[in-house]
Amino acid sequence: MLTRRHIRIKVMQSLFAMKQKESEQLDLELRFLKKSMEQVKHLFGANLQLLLGLKKHASFLKGASKSKEGDLIVLANALGDNQVLRLLEINQQLQLLVEENNLDYWYLDDEYVKIIFTELLDHDFAQEYLKIEQPNFKEDRSFILDVFKQVVAPNEKLHDYIEDKSISWVDDMPVVNTAIVSFLKKLKKSDDDMLALPKLVKDQEDLEFAAELFKKTKLHEKRYLEIIDEKTPNWDRDRIAQLDVLMIQMGICEFQKFPSIPVKVTINEYLELAKEYSTPKSNIFINGILDKISKEFSDNGELNKIGRGLM
Repeated sequence: MLTRRHIRIKVMQSLFAMKQKESEQLDLELRFLKKSMEQVKHLFGANLQLLLGLKKHASFLKGASKSKEGDLIVLANALGDNQVLRLLEINQQLQLLVEENNLDYWYLDDEYVKIIFTELLDHDFAQEYLKIEQPNFKEDRSFILDVFKQVVAPNEKLHDYIEDKSISWVDDMPVVNTAIVSFLKKLKKSDDDMLALPKLVKDQEDLEFAAELFKKTKLHEKRYLEIIDEKTPNWDRDRIAQLDVLMIQMGICEFQKFPSIPVKVTINEYLELAKEYSTPKSNIFINGILDKISKEFSDNGELNKIGRGLM
């Protein structure tokens, strides 16, 4: 599920892209932001489809091989009979998600499936699983979880491929990987083809938060830049990293336009984003500027916060 921090990342990226393109088409850029959030679920579906790609490859190997022995055939038999993969295969929501959005990349780009399939034999967890004559559902689920966590998720070639498909997916991978592990852990033998896929965006409120933060930061951009200039009189704006400026603008926007978000939460969120996305000392710079602005807003009555503990 997308956290508010991840939503802030997507808004920041959209504002940055808009700045780079020198675009003033707010509605168009807002549609791109919404699409970026929707595509998180597409990555979720594509990764589950990759697991099913292993099952399809197993069927191909069994059909193509005249021998019934050998590690690859033993693994192919095990994957073909895996109860968790069977559940995914019949899941109607997954089928619809994949079909409507053309997410079965692994049909044409099956070399990634083959790489992962072959790599499985090098892992101890796979060798232990193959020793079980008739795995129960729990053992099948544990195996698929290990396949995803130890082989699929860390695969660098797969990361590069996914990045080529959608640049926004690079930042989405940790969130989606966590969601997939959580989803797989909750699967039960009694589940059927109507099992619902998890919501990657919690509710309409999160979608509205993303849209409002994007629009209000952009619409009040000039005023927020003036505020930043006032607090950095000894700095030429060109010397301040563009992402730092954007994060400070977004922070100011939250101070004034989002009454229910505590000041400390806003500042801490942008400090964490700065650590991940900007220069080594950006978090110290952003902390100082946002702290100074929040105190001035509080003194002047411009800090729009409703409720105890939000100041």
